Amino acid sequence: MIDRARLESIVREAGRIALAGWPGDGHALDHWEKDPGSPVSAIDLAVDSYLKKELGALLPSAGWLSEETVDAPERTLGDLAWLVDPIDGTRDFIAGRTGWAVSVALVNTRRPLLGYLYAPARRRDEGGEFWHAEAGQGSWRNGTRLRASARTALSGARVPAVRLPIADADLVMVDQPNSIALRMAMVAAGEADLLATLRWGFEWDIAAAALIAREAGAAVTDAFGQPLNYNKHDPRAFGVLATSPAIHPQAVARLRDRALAYVGRP
Repeated sequence: MIDRARLESIVREAGRIALAGWPGDGHALDHWEKDPGSPVSAIDLAVDSYLKKELGALLPSAGWLSEETVDAPERTLGDLAWLVDPIDGTRDFIAGRTGWAVSVALVNTRRPLLGYLYAPARRRDEGGEFWHAEAGQGSWRNGTRLRASARTALSGARVPAVRLPIADADLVMVDQPNSIALRMAMVAAGEADLLATLRWGFEWDIAAAALIAREAGAAVTDAFGQPLNYNKHDPRAFGVLATSPAIHPQAVARLRDRALAYVGRP
């Protein structure tokens, strides 16, 4: 049995390490691009190193998959694996904005068992936003149980975005943090009705938030409406779709042609 109190303290400490170097508080930050359009900072690496050490000690039998660690194929040999993004939303982190979070999930036989997000720069008076979920047990933010919205019509649905295609002009834009995990968590909290991406993404970006949204009653799939699996040899999926449950079929139908047009692109 995993020590959940210890796990929570590890995630919170990872957030404190990140916050201690966050430019939003005036700290200088060393950052660069791993690849064009893929930023990383010294704090990403520090948080990753801390989590790898502490989570590995907490559950030595679990594999490890992280955005900032070279992948090791032996992670797929067992049932358990940690899926980690030490700072999801690095662009917001580097820019001193608050839309970033530490993301940690424990996956068991390709399904998330535990999911944690910690956004310490948000709701500072409450010690940040701390989200967690356990399979079959519900999801929570700062002690409040989460419920996805009960919206039944796609038109008028709230979506985290800074602009929308003409085909989606009937949707309503709400605040968009850079972190995809936080955008999915907004659906869990009933602060958005729809989150959709049409690109290849990685498991570490979404595993924790997908469980948080699902346990709040949201529908969570890939862009084609198919179930998401985790700790695969190729740790990617094409798109993610998190919605209020009643509008999910409508969203899949609306996005289908666009998803088919994009799916062949890397």
